[in-house]
Amino acid sequence: MLRGDPVGSVSVNVQAVAFDVNGTLVDILTDEHDEQIYRALGHTLTYAGVDLRRGEVRDLYFRYLDEQRSASAEEYPEFDVVAIFERMLVEHGTAFTAALPATRRAELPLFLAEQYRGISRRRLQLYPCVDEVLEALSARFPLAIVTDGQHAWARAELHQVGLLERFSPVVVSGDHGYRKPDPRLFTLVCAELGLAPEHVLYVGNDMHRDVFGARRAGMPTVMFVSGQGEQTYHDTVPDHMISDHRELLRILT
Repeated sequence: MLRGDPVGSVSVNVQAVAFDVNGTLVDILTDEHDEQIYRALGHTLTYAGVDLRRGEVRDLYFRYLDEQRSASAEEYPEFDVVAIFERMLVEHGTAFTAALPATRRAELPLFLAEQYRGISRRRLQLYPCVDEVLEALSARFPLAIVTDGQHAWARAELHQVGLLERFSPVVVSGDHGYRKPDPRLFTLVCAELGLAPEHVLYVGNDMHRDVFGARRAGMPTVMFVSGQGEQTYHDTVPDHMISDHRELLRILT
């Protein structure tokens, strides 16, 4: 039973809890406009036979990203960062690139994607009390993830903050080509849990991508107010709003 101080009213039998990651469980800060990212990538690319200045790397990255999304038939398209670097290698590679050992060449796009994220990342840490709250919840409920993110990054970052083993399933938008608020991601996590959506509580920090998306799929929702993400979206209202993860323990009593 959901109880507490609801925003909106709901009374459901919660049998599992699914979470967003960034801005909900993990306090992350990245800066994709830092020129040092593209300087470092440009230098790394020279070892693969690709000669691009940092401004060229930056412009190609964002152009390829925009073109991926524009070419998608999805309402909420997700981009593929590994494919961005694969295209960069194909379109700007040389005979030196073509002569690279097959294994090294195959691994390069993922390596470049990981380097991109690593250099752009400024902060990656759990919000206060997350670990203790998840420990308590895991004794009572299956825990799952539905997150917008890249296959190249999402699970590694969950591992880095010690959370990966706590969740099953982990649904990542980058594995599917579309992102939240597409209800299919939420429906998928419910199907993998073997539960109807009305029995899976979703916790997120974005009123549009998280709350609106989960409600479209028929899930009860909790909005975690972290200061990240959209705080309002039309007339969307979560079942509960919290600013401290420990409030989940009170709600789920």
